[in-house]
Amino acid sequence: MSVITSPTFDPKTYAQGLANDYVGPTKASLDKQTAQATAVSTALTTLNSALGAFQTALQGLASSTTSVTATKATFSNSAIATATAKSSATAGTYAFYVEQLATAGQVTYNVADSAAAGAGSMNVMLADGSSFQVDLASADSDKDGVLSAKEVAASINAAANNNSRVTASTMTINGSTQLVLSSNNTGASNAVASIDTSGLGSASLATALGNQTTLTTAKDAVIWAGGKNGTRIQQASNTFSVVDGVSFTITQAQSATDPAVTLTVGADTSGTASNVQKFVDAYNTLMGVIQTLTAAGDHSLAPSTDPTATPAPTSQDAALHGDAGLASLKDRLNALLRGVSGGQSLISYGISATKDGTLTIDSGRLTKALAANPDGLDNLFGRAGIGVDSGVLGAMNKLTNAWTTSAGGFIMQRTTQNDQLQSDLSDRMAALQSRFQSAYNRYLAQFTALQTLQASMTNTSNMFTAMFSPDSSS
Repeated sequence: MSVITSPTFDPKTYAQGLANDYVGPTKASLDKQTAQATAVSTALTTLNSALGAFQTALQGLASSTTSVTATKATFSNSAIATATAKSSATAGTYAFYVEQLATAGQVTYNVADSAAAGAGSMNVMLADGSSFQVDLASADSDKDGVLSAKEVAASINAAANNNSRVTASTMTINGSTQLVLSSNNTGASNAVASIDTSGLGSASLATALGNQTTLTTAKDAVIWAGGKNGTRIQQASNTFSVVDGVSFTITQAQSATDPAVTLTVGADTSGTASNVQKFVDAYNTLMGVIQTLTAAGDHSLAPSTDPTATPAPTSQDAALHGDAGLASLKDRLNALLRGVSGGQSLISYGISATKDGTLTIDSGRLTKALAANPDGLDNLFGRAGIGVDSGVLGAMNKLTNAWTTSAGGFIMQRTTQNDQLQSDLSDRMAALQSRFQSAYNRYLAQFTALQTLQASMTNTSNMFTAMFSPDSSS
């Protein structure tokens, strides 16, 4: 008789395979739902960011202080002054003569090394009557017992009440170290008038700081509104706001024989077109994100070289494909674009929608419409912002806010629901893992017992075969 051999197998492999078959369909369903919930979570985050960016763009275009229609202010000689205008500025022409620019003062003191012990304190006095104290008690930073000009300068810069009004530095001229105090603001009132040395413990330092040399005299700016014989205006800054809604900065003084320069305030067609383009770009960017999040996949089956593989589509639908909420959002935004005010719509100004929902601008039509009705565009667009929402921008801002607000907005609601779904799926996956483990343990015990029985039977059979074999010595 021949020795009986039986097939061998690994109980763990068999147990795992059967356990996987047992939970496989349920696991595949949970995996698919989990992947979809994760994709929705990512999509909602992307949508919230896109809507927030769109809302920021709306509020930046026209708020309580700005509008879509732009206004510009220009000087007849840009070397003398430059200007900017708010949309609220009224068109007009103004004459100005620039007599003097404002300058910042700079003074120096010949400061030699002095004893650090008992240095005391001093007060830097400004021309406007204010002052700040400088404590020199700990000014000796290198602990060499000597107070240098650089250490005094460092203490001035670090003084608590300096508030960056004065910058101290040093320079060496012909071997002599000088402490330099520079006013950080222009104007005569911001100059360093003197240093009160009554609190200093060093007589030599007090003497040095009592002798001031002026390098640059601090001056106020002086201009004449209406020309040389007009109204004199004097101030510490070179930037003026004498015309409502206009800010201008003088950059060069005029000579006595120079004529006044002219400031012209008027409509800025180019700036307005740029603002309209910003709106169109912001809208199209939002539509692009929505289109990506709701795109349909390619449902044709992808080719595969594996005949046993489950047929799968070439690409899946986007996470929010077929989403009724986003479809409603697109419809409402589109309806707002078509709104009419005073018999005109955005289409009247060359802004129209294409088949895919994005916007285009007819520049020629926009220019003509602005020339014919310069105020109409602002009436249509309105303003965006809390308390000032009006027109197309205001309506879109409210609609967007209903989605993005953290206080019960649509995205917050959807996110909460999706988070709960993900939590439920996680719990179900954990329960399924427990079922898998139970099935695995059961199958493993059964196959291990079978393997043990099979081995025992094989050993017994082989024993009898050996006993009755012709080669047996018995």
